[in-house]
Amino acid sequence: MIKKITPVLATAVLLVPTGAHARTTPAVMAALGDSISAGFNACGWYVACTSRSWSAGDSPSVNSHYLRLLAMGNAIKGHNLNFAVPGATSADLAGQARRAVQAGAGYVTVLIGAQDACVGSEKEMTPVGTFRRNIDAAFDVLRPTGARVYVASIPDVKRLWRAGKDNGWARVFWGIGHICQSMLANPKSTAKKDEARRDRVRERVMDYNEQLRQACESYGLACRYDGGAVFSYPFTLKQVSAWDYFHPNADGQKALAKITFDAGFFSDVEP
Repeated sequence: MIKKITPVLATAVLLVPTGAHARTTPAVMAALGDSISAGFNACGWYVACTSRSWSAGDSPSVNSHYLRLLAMGNAIKGHNLNFAVPGATSADLAGQARRAVQAGAGYVTVLIGAQDACVGSEKEMTPVGTFRRNIDAAFDVLRPTGARVYVASIPDVKRLWRAGKDNGWARVFWGIGHICQSMLANPKSTAKKDEARRDRVRERVMDYNEQLRQACESYGLACRYDGGAVFSYPFTLKQVSAWDYFHPNADGQKALAKITFDAGFFSDVEP
């Protein structure tokens, strides 16, 4: 009898969570954020393409968090919700969080802040204190549910400028579309005032990322920050949409899915 029980106990030990949420997969997930999580311009001309979202998409070409979780268990099948909205800022996050709570999401991804920094001019950027209050308000909505929250850092928009400044098409689209002019205005300029402006915008993004890290820490063990993985990722222009030279294309979304999942809750149990 002891010999029969021992293997069962050993198996049970392996399945015991090492943390409050370890080794369990959610039945419902939701993507919160802006155009990046909405898959904007990843498969169509100036439209959201949620199927290619790094978070909740169902396109095999991206291999999103949803598909990776689905490979671990069928409970989540068909329950990949995307509440991210192109153009959303941190001020919109609490509203998205309420939708996630209403839908019963047990796993939520957050990628927000690019639109707080990518505005028409440097002076229009969201103040750091306001950004933090917006994030805290959203997390306050999610916290009572016990939902696991994965927070991705904001991409380095100065890296985008560096990758595209010598590309004529990129400069044309940035100008015509008035895209992220706080960073991308006068992209060929080497004037000290423009270089200083770009540095300040990058510093603001870094400040936002630090607030995301701190807010996640305050949320508790059910929150995981990517440690700056997205901000540090050395993306190239080939991973950016040729329709605006700003948003990730399918390859960019695929890269986002991998680097964020590898720094997340479930990487240690991926089959």
